[in-house]
Amino acid sequence: MKKLYFVVMLLSVAYISNAQTLGYNDIGVLFSTEKINGTARYNAMSGAFGALGGDLSSIETNPAGAAVFLKSEFSASLNIRNTKTTSSFYGTDELTDNNYTNLSQAGGVFVFNTNRNSDWSSLALGFNYSIVNDFEGLWLASGNSGFAPISDIYDPTVVYGNSDGQYFENFTDGRNNKYTFTIASQYRDNLYIGASINTYDLEYYQSALIEEYNNDGSGNTYDVSQIQELLTYGDGYSFSIGFISKPSENIRLGLAYQSPVWYSLAEEFVEFDVNIFENNVSTETDFSGLNGFDYELRTPSKLTGSFAYIFDKQGLISIDYIYKNYSNIEINSPGFSTENKIFNTDLESTGQLRIGTEWRFDDISIRGGYHMEKSPYKNALGSDDTDGFSLGAGYKFRGGKLDFAYQKSTNTASYNFYPQYNQINTTNLNFDTSKFTATLVLNI
Repeated sequence: MKKLYFVVMLLSVAYISNAQTLGYNDIGVLFSTEKINGTARYNAMSGAFGALGGDLSSIETNPAGAAVFLKSEFSASLNIRNTKTTSSFYGTDELTDNNYTNLSQAGGVFVFNTNRNSDWSSLALGFNYSIVNDFEGLWLASGNSGFAPISDIYDPTVVYGNSDGQYFENFTDGRNNKYTFTIASQYRDNLYIGASINTYDLEYYQSALIEEYNNDGSGNTYDVSQIQELLTYGDGYSFSIGFISKPSENIRLGLAYQSPVWYSLAEEFVEFDVNIFENNVSTETDFSGLNGFDYELRTPSKLTGSFAYIFDKQGLISIDYIYKNYSNIEINSPGFSTENKIFNTDLESTGQLRIGTEWRFDDISIRGGYHMEKSPYKNALGSDDTDGFSLGAGYKFRGGKLDFAYQKSTNTASYNFYPQYNQINTTNLNFDTSKFTATLVLNI
């Protein structure tokens, strides 16, 4: 019976409000999120490329952008991400500072000239690999809520009602990789059309540690340490279509649609690894077995409208607006009617604004951008929205380019690891993320 109480209690602990652990509703949001993660030129302009094209990462926003290339090229990008996370729990602040390095993008596009007598002046075939979302992270929280809920479950015969503090550690790993296969063409001089097939390779790992330090007020202590682990992995697919038009020499308009991503996922859940220390003596170690489960997840579709103004060969300004309705997330497997209702009631449509600019000085380009994305949770705070800026520069040489970018973004979130106890506050989290990207572009 003790083990049953333990399993039930910590299964409820798994649910949090900012999409980082076991709750299927949070997993749905997490796997539907796409970061600005591409070439350095793309990142430096905050991903505002829907009406521009001519960049390998731009074809993921709008596949018509592949037809803008004048010649074949290859590019590869490396990024270094720094994330500072500050947690606040009952007046105690903890700062965690971590660095991660990834090959964030690699791909190529091949341009073929068509019959000069045809209205279709070129054909482009492209392939691009990118990281849709990087799950690597670590943060911790500590403080004293004044309550001792776990200890009461283990030994209800003795009331360990005095809390000396709690400690929580959250470690995540993995990524969502995207592989884009694109075909695009230019029609006459003022229209570009493209389509893509996208495949995904997803792996998400999470390890959560929770500890309590408690006493009964008579000198007896009761400390509990618990670990739970989740591994979710699988693959998915989607498709994209897009258009770019040139109503004048200076104006570019773009429109792109990306279908929902249909994922086939499997999870492996190690329920708990438990250690109990009564009066500083280990009294029990408990471990429950590995559980596996398969399910289907459908993410929301995405619609992107874009505008760009070209200042001849001197520079440009570009704006993208991305619309996604997160309430359309659905788990297409039996037994998830409650989760699907929560998707519909607790989530909403969101808008993401991206603004970028680029100015050229001979072989040197200077870039900048701003981005803002609204949180999909209806009860989210304004600070839960993600916003930030970007800067970058590029150097063009014979046979290619070398580009660099710096991105900065901030947002907040809350983590409730005692959701079944209304008297215990959530942990408040502040995320400060910086990312440096370097890209090498070679003409083929």
